[in-house]
Amino acid sequence: MKITAIRAYQVDLPLKEGRYSWSNGNYVEVFDSTVVEVETDAGITGYGECCPLGSAYLPAYALGVRSGLKEVAPQVVGLDPRDLGVLNRHMDAVLRGHPYIKAAIDVACWDILGKSVGLPVYQLLGGKAQKEVKLYRAISQIEPTAMAANVAGYRDEGYTKFQLKVGADADSDIERIRLCAKEMRKGDILVADANTGWTMHEAARVVNAVSDIDVYIEQPCPTYEECLVTRRRTTLPFVLDEVITGVDSLTRALADGAMDVINLKISKVGGLTKARLIRDICINAGVPMTIEDTWGGDIVTASIAHLAQSTPEEFAFSATDFNSYGTVDIAAGAPKRVNGTMKAADKPGLGIEPLMDVLGAPVLEA
Repeated sequence: MKITAIRAYQVDLPLKEGRYSWSNGNYVEVFDSTVVEVETDAGITGYGECCPLGSAYLPAYALGVRSGLKEVAPQVVGLDPRDLGVLNRHMDAVLRGHPYIKAAIDVACWDILGKSVGLPVYQLLGGKAQKEVKLYRAISQIEPTAMAANVAGYRDEGYTKFQLKVGADADSDIERIRLCAKEMRKGDILVADANTGWTMHEAARVVNAVSDIDVYIEQPCPTYEECLVTRRRTTLPFVLDEVITGVDSLTRALADGAMDVINLKISKVGGLTKARLIRDICINAGVPMTIEDTWGGDIVTASIAHLAQSTPEEFAFSATDFNSYGTVDIAAGAPKRVNGTMKAADKPGLGIEPLMDVLGAPVLEA
């Protein structure tokens, strides 16, 4: 089997809430997502999706996905999409860095592999390790009292895990955490995610002020070294996200005891192939993961569900159903939230079928 063509489609994903806000005054109202179609000479086509969280979250941006695909896509035509190791090493050789650009191609090739053997992707990633995947809800950064009200509203939709977008000034963030903590019920999990928004002194103030609360502290500062300083100042459970970019940063963090949980974003590390490796290292090291991505629609949500469902429950801290945040469906068969959980499709591959009338004409062909 050989790759014969690669196409990319651009689609806008408006938000139901109108705006998603996080640290340092950043926000997005309409997400710019890229869907990749990989065609083969066997009549099997696979799909992947990459949707950066704006341009101020990671070194990634929507136009960069499509610009990078112009470089990479012609270089993988002719390869066997089922040879995922060969494919990924070749992509890394022809374009240094920029893992997010390669992620959608990699995911599409997993979709092809599953379809070619008649198995869902979760079975290829290790098997169905849990019946359903528990989800968290990100609580966009607004006024503290309104954030607490949103926690209560999303609990009514079945969520039990809540990720507060903090990373503003220390005083308002302390108030956010305290008010939202009052909304917690037995079994609920509260995470305060600063998204690199605090300086070390602000982080020190916050973790000391909320030391009596059952809350996880996530990615308080921009650099790994600053986060490690904060980690050593608090006994609260600690999550790293933005600074865990691959195996090298993960193994360093494991050696330093720098976190209790990581956020594993599929496109940030380059796709399902590399995400699976990081997942398995974390399981071996006893570190749970939030399995997710930077953002996306139905296809991203499907890839998250397959990776999460193939992860033992005790190591799947939570996952994300990004397709419930938006107003546009881009694929049929994608996972849908039911009482705060979702399941991957049992059909071959990702189990989704893109809605081509929504995607429109391709913006790139190779």
